[in-house]
Amino acid sequence: MDKLYFVVGSQDLYGDECLKQVAADAARMTAFFNEKFKGVCEVVLLPTVVNSETCIQDLRKVSCDDECIGVMTWMHTFSPAKMWIKGLQELRKPLLHLHTQANEKLPYDTIDMDFMNLNQAAHGDREYGFILARMRIPHQVVAGYYEHEDVIDGIRKFIDVARAINFSRHLKVASFGNNMREVAVTDGDRVESQIKYGWECNYFALGDLVDIINKVTEKEIDEKMAEYTSKYTMKTDRISSVREQARYEVALDKFLKDNGIGAFADTFQDLHGLKQLPGLAAQNLMGKGIGFGPEGDYKISAFSAVLMAMSKGRKGVTGFIEDYTYDLTPGKELELASHMLEVPVAFAATKPEIDVLPLGIGGKEDPARLIFDGAEGDGIQVTMVDMGDHFRIICADIELVKQPKPMPKLPVARIMYRHKPNFRIGTAGWCYAGGAHHSVVSTALTREDIALFAKLTGTELITIGDDTTEADLLKLGEC
Repeated sequence: MDKLYFVVGSQDLYGDECLKQVAADAARMTAFFNEKFKGVCEVVLLPTVVNSETCIQDLRKVSCDDECIGVMTWMHTFSPAKMWIKGLQELRKPLLHLHTQANEKLPYDTIDMDFMNLNQAAHGDREYGFILARMRIPHQVVAGYYEHEDVIDGIRKFIDVARAINFSRHLKVASFGNNMREVAVTDGDRVESQIKYGWECNYFALGDLVDIINKVTEKEIDEKMAEYTSKYTMKTDRISSVREQARYEVALDKFLKDNGIGAFADTFQDLHGLKQLPGLAAQNLMGKGIGFGPEGDYKISAFSAVLMAMSKGRKGVTGFIEDYTYDLTPGKELELASHMLEVPVAFAATKPEIDVLPLGIGGKEDPARLIFDGAEGDGIQVTMVDMGDHFRIICADIELVKQPKPMPKLPVARIMYRHKPNFRIGTAGWCYAGGAHHSVVSTALTREDIALFAKLTGTELITIGDDTTEADLLKLGEC
């Protein structure tokens, strides 16, 4: 179970009775949080910070516990912030500043100096907020009474993002082959990715995987085929081609587990030893949370895995997608986002069908793939690009829509969406910002989730949506 440590600040100026009350209030709040976040994460209370030594001890524990995804801090009383400096310098986990207090309302008839000194988050949290700003520590502030639903929702969103950052810090990515020849936007600095996000992205020869593929047994293929037939409609009688994809998935699953890998990228220019391009195999793996990137796009492979981890437990879908073509009917502009094969099964609005059809690219046998129409609803499209001296995240608001007409001759999964505020501003903004043709689309996450991830990881963020104007496009053209 993931842990969120709770660290409360005070001082010994007001005596032992005050500190006993601080500890009691903090314990009561911790119990409340654990009830609210049951099954999501465990909130663990650490000793009250009353001096620099306590702070160092607490925040070292936060930083060194692999099960800890972040820390939530709150100043119950006035906690002089210089005592927090050395501890904060040791912090290596996401930080939430909870600006709250133990009581919801003031006891107007009985309030005295003791009560006011004990309950002075309005004083202590400002002192603490200053030192976070002074030290330029990325953090999130959630303000309000801790039992109110908007505050609980704010903490829960922080937990989701902190969990994704923790996942990111432990993520390993396999690159089968290098970046697709001559393609720019999918490339990037793998060393800087590991420094900034923790992604260990390493090259593996495809032959390493082919060796495992060749050792897959018929029994293992039969078991995978049983999974396919239980989940999908078998539309083809070319069963041997489907079994080939099952063989690929069994081998990929073994390879990923044996090497502790949570995402992979390949390129159709370097798939020697495979009869087909991995279509159905990749689609089914993405449905289990494995990140994928085509054309050697390690960034979107890792980023899709991270965002799928962030959306875990939420309603909606999240996964990799590729921009393809438009319907430019005036006032009704839509985008068809798909891929030649690997569209995550999570996007399926109908029961997916397995079929084997020609692909027209890659020079391989006809691959088995899942075909379906896409989900509907408001969502976001997110990508990450390497600008040379920094990474940039671009996040655009979109609306996933039902395709206006059937596409009987397009044998791939089909996702369609409308750009916000409109096609011209939405797509122009994406192009001005340098947005890639590979992205992650989600109806589970929001722009606020991505903004928090960008803030806590120190990543530049550009957003596009209903609030984007013509003047904003001029500014984007200069960035």
